[in-house]
Amino acid sequence: MEKSIYSAEYQQVCELLRQLRHEAGLTQVQVAEALGVPQSFVSKYESGQRRLDVVELRHVVDVLNTTLINFMESLEGRWKMG
Repeated sequence: MEKSIYSAEYQQVCELLRQLRHEAGLTQVQVAEALGVPQSFVSKYESGQRRLDVVELRHVVDVLNTTLINFMESLEGRWKMG
């Protein structure tokens, strides 16, 4: 199991978070404001420079108008497709 933030699996996490943000019609600044964090926080987790723990991920997906369960189901689909 690769633990790097640069693993292919983690890059798919980042890609899905970016995609969901775009689909929600939100900028990084808007997401950051909703979370009460700097815009750089959003930029870093979207680019893979920072990992999110499960609590942070739950807050992020909530802002992106989805649920943790839906996020994980989408991610599982991506992982299965390779």
